[in-house]
Amino acid sequence: MQPAPDPNVWVVIPAQNEAASIQSVVARARRCVANVVVVDDASVDQTAVLASLAGAIVLPLCTSLDAWGATQTGIRYARRMGAQVVVTLDADGQHPPEAIPALMEALRGGSFDLLIGSDPARVSHYRHFAWKYLRALTGLAVVDLTSGFRVYNRRALDILIQSEATSLNYQDIGVLMLLRREGLSMCEVPVSMAPRMSGASRVFRSWIKVAAYMLESSIIGLAGRSRA
Repeated sequence: MQPAPDPNVWVVIPAQNEAASIQSVVARARRCVANVVVVDDASVDQTAVLASLAGAIVLPLCTSLDAWGATQTGIRYARRMGAQVVVTLDADGQHPPEAIPALMEALRGGSFDLLIGSDPARVSHYRHFAWKYLRALTGLAVVDLTSGFRVYNRRALDILIQSEATSLNYQDIGVLMLLRREGLSMCEVPVSMAPRMSGASRVFRSWIKVAAYMLESSIIGLAGRSRA
């Protein structure tokens, strides 16, 4: 008999126009955890309705906060409701909810505050080049810098709900550097990810978006290194 899900573990899923995949992602996540929160980032499709039908708690935003703003909204809600651990994953079907138990086991078995589901093989050579540049700039010893499949413990959550984290536009570099500055430890766990079920990445959908991301990440990286 499978043990009941831990009520202290919550899943937070930021979603914008992910009607094609959100039901499947929520249903699969609910087999692993008791509480799934979908933060609907001002979608214009049926994302919110379908997430609710699949059993998620839906937090609808009237204006888009982008991926990190929506994620932080969900983390704040989960923490207010008593969450001790939050798992974040994408709504597009790339991150396998079935890997959550293995990530939780790694969290319990180690001394880490943050675990990152890592699958470097899923991305292009261009993104690997960007990662190499950002690792050199920031000093972060993380291979899969842009993975949103993460597990945060209570110590990390209490930092990420603060106003300082609200100013971040992206969860990868900014969040990692903020947690490192506060002395938190992190570790990558290999996870096999799938292609997106539909749509395109918010960050990597155009060269203009990529340029803006790299510029902002570079500024954050330089600022973080100067404060270290």
